[in-house]
Amino acid sequence: MVIKPYGFAIWEKMQAQLDAMFKATGHVNAYFPLFIPKSFLSKEADHIEGFAKECAVVTHYRLKNDPNGEGVVVDPEAKLEEELIVRPTSETIIWSTYKKWIQSYRDLPILVNQWANVVRWEMRTRLFLRTTEFLWQEGHTAHATAEEAIEETEKMLQVYTDFAEQWMALPVHQGVKTANERFSGAVDTYTIETLMQDGKALQAGTSHFLGQNFAKAFDVKFASKTGEEEHVWATSWGVSTRLMGALVMAHADDRGLVLPPKLAPYQVVVVPIYKGAEERQEIHTALQPIIEGLKNVGITLKYDDDDHQKPGWKFAEYELKGVPVRITMGGRDLKNGVLEIARRDTLTKENIPIDQTVAHVQQLLEEIQQNIYQKALEFRKEKTTEVNSYDEFKEVLRTKGGFILAHWDGTTATEQRIKEETKATIRCIPLDSTEEEGQCIYTGQPSNRRVLFAVAY
Repeated sequence: MVIKPYGFAIWEKMQAQLDAMFKATGHVNAYFPLFIPKSFLSKEADHIEGFAKECAVVTHYRLKNDPNGEGVVVDPEAKLEEELIVRPTSETIIWSTYKKWIQSYRDLPILVNQWANVVRWEMRTRLFLRTTEFLWQEGHTAHATAEEAIEETEKMLQVYTDFAEQWMALPVHQGVKTANERFSGAVDTYTIETLMQDGKALQAGTSHFLGQNFAKAFDVKFASKTGEEEHVWATSWGVSTRLMGALVMAHADDRGLVLPPKLAPYQVVVVPIYKGAEERQEIHTALQPIIEGLKNVGITLKYDDDDHQKPGWKFAEYELKGVPVRITMGGRDLKNGVLEIARRDTLTKENIPIDQTVAHVQQLLEEIQQNIYQKALEFRKEKTTEVNSYDEFKEVLRTKGGFILAHWDGTTATEQRIKEETKATIRCIPLDSTEEEGQCIYTGQPSNRRVLFAVAY
């Protein structure tokens, strides 16, 4: 996957905001090796079982010219003594390092985040959602008690929730994964789940309580305040460029991207419309104070006075790119002391007096951010259905899609059978769900709460 500059600018905005949120909660950044000795992964059996089929393996360290003149070949003399795994995730390499860092309770907690790329050998790729290589962040923390680690897990879930809803304008469900769906090697996986416009669910971020599994696998112990030797408690949490896919699929329309202003590479594009050099200069001069005023209040913008493309082409281009606000000024607008301001989210236009532009655009960007979120929230409400029978469940999947709240008997066997028959999975057990006596839609066995089903990416 190649991420072009405009797309990468969106990722940079995501990265910058998330990084600020991580640091505000006490985390620091570090970097760990890309290549992981195979023996490291062997130490945590449950963990490697979940990734074994996706691992890229390095067996040699050198190429040489083909003696037959057919390019280059692998040098058979350069075989590694131990194969290296290209990082699918970093728990093993990080916990082998933490063993050297941790001796006492005074060394805890460790609150580390890494921005990196990872490789998972996907057989069926889908742009941004499932790619062989992708960019992400992965937090790895170490704690003295289970309570501290669980608190950290829940805290980072809330960080992801705040980012998704306040910055991406993406309503999410917070929940816990079932045993069948949780992260390999975790005790509990917390998740945020969101709904795309095609009615499919997307896991947008996860936060894992790892218990002492990795500490025991790598023998990471610390001397407690009482002098006793104990294993460390752990968490890990991450989001990736999958969020780029979520942004596109949740908000875009037939004209292109619809970007929340907080994540748009530029929030405003200014397009002058003129006839001849003299009018061009007049409009340019009139627009400069407006541009400076917008910049002074922190609004990012692009001034496009390129002669090579006509205004109509520019309008279509910036609609395609999802720029939240477009400002245009022509000769008649200049004479009347107004500007035309167009919204990307509603495709509406209005004329605004020049001296009101800055305040109006500030307010407009806030309205657009909220409107995009509200539209996605209303869509989710429309596409969320409670069902009480398996026939009803299958009918909703066939005709409506979206999220389905249904009773489940709590067994992996039932969960697996429903998945095999319908392709729907339990996205999570919602954290805000209330106890409600009912019967499993598949087996009729007792159930005390509804869980969230959907067909997912």
